[in-house]
Amino acid sequence: MNLFDVYSLYDIEPVRGLGNHVYTADGTEYLDLYGGHAVISIGHAHHTYVTAIAEQVSKLGFYSNSVQNSLQQQLADRLGRLSGYNDYALFLCNSGAEANENAMKLASFHTGKSKILAFDKAFHGRTSGAVAVTDNPKIQSPFNSTENVEFVPLNDIEAVEAKFATGEFAGVIVEGIQGVAGIRMVDDSFLRRLRELCTKYGVVMILDEIQSGYGRTGRFFAHQYAGIRPDIITCAKGIANGFPMGAVIISPAIKPVKGMLGTTFGGSHLACAAAIAVLDVMETENMISNAAAVGEYLIEELNGLAADHPEIMEVRGRGLMIGIEIKGSAPELRKRLLFDKHIFTGGAGEHTVRLLPPLSLPRSHARRFVEAFKEVLEGK
Repeated sequence: MNLFDVYSLYDIEPVRGLGNHVYTADGTEYLDLYGGHAVISIGHAHHTYVTAIAEQVSKLGFYSNSVQNSLQQQLADRLGRLSGYNDYALFLCNSGAEANENAMKLASFHTGKSKILAFDKAFHGRTSGAVAVTDNPKIQSPFNSTENVEFVPLNDIEAVEAKFATGEFAGVIVEGIQGVAGIRMVDDSFLRRLRELCTKYGVVMILDEIQSGYGRTGRFFAHQYAGIRPDIITCAKGIANGFPMGAVIISPAIKPVKGMLGTTFGGSHLACAAAIAVLDVMETENMISNAAAVGEYLIEELNGLAADHPEIMEVRGRGLMIGIEIKGSAPELRKRLLFDKHIFTGGAGEHTVRLLPPLSLPRSHARRFVEAFKEVLEGK
């Protein structure tokens, strides 16, 4: 049997990780500034994380959601306290796409309406409903095509209100920062007005914090810079540092009904142990404040570099969610960073290099990247 060939792969295979680095079989070390699509939040093979998973799997890795699992409540308690959403409820699932599917389903249940508003260049996942609110026709099959989704320009509040005024919309879904679009910023003032309009028109506000959440921007959630509280927040990626997990954080105004949501593997004993360990490490090692400080340093250094290198068109982001837009080919530049400088980075289209490192990234490693980036720009 062959693998279904849908991925473009680098000719490189990490077999081991530790902290902010990964290693190939021959022992070659690579600095990881991408974290496997923002998944590695506390670093590779953190001792607390490894111990928690090993201890849990030696006792019980999985049983169904038809029995009590106190680890789910332990996770909810920690997450509520650290995120500032202790009065909200938690539904656990397996991925970001599944979290968004359930969020939109809840919005429809809650309002009795069917339409969802999304934004240009959005990415919310690849399952049927999630890909329908993703602004990329190339990854939408005819099966995913639906009249229940409409798109408006990001940060255009007048366009939003014109849609809401029709009375047809159950919810609106927006990323804290648009990641796949190239670290495209959502204005704080736009989010505040969007919150007001959602309240005015009875539209459920869904904040997709799958990439921008969990401390990545220097706040627990990116939308907290705007000082708002959405009705539903979706999480995944960094929630369990590589163990597949997603979460939906739900306002108390939205009431649960038995059977309205469900999942086989979501919130398993092993997944909860992993996610609890992530929150413990984030808190004890002050990783959110580190993301804010090191991210600020990186952005300042990159902006300084841009002053002498016109190839850098713009530096965008918050915390350790950074996009560097360049004039030339970002994929080619990333290959040189990987194979010449041994640094993993991410991409977003033809002209953007995306940085999503572990929140544990020290300033020394950030400095190493800036120096390597400068050398690559200068052809060294």
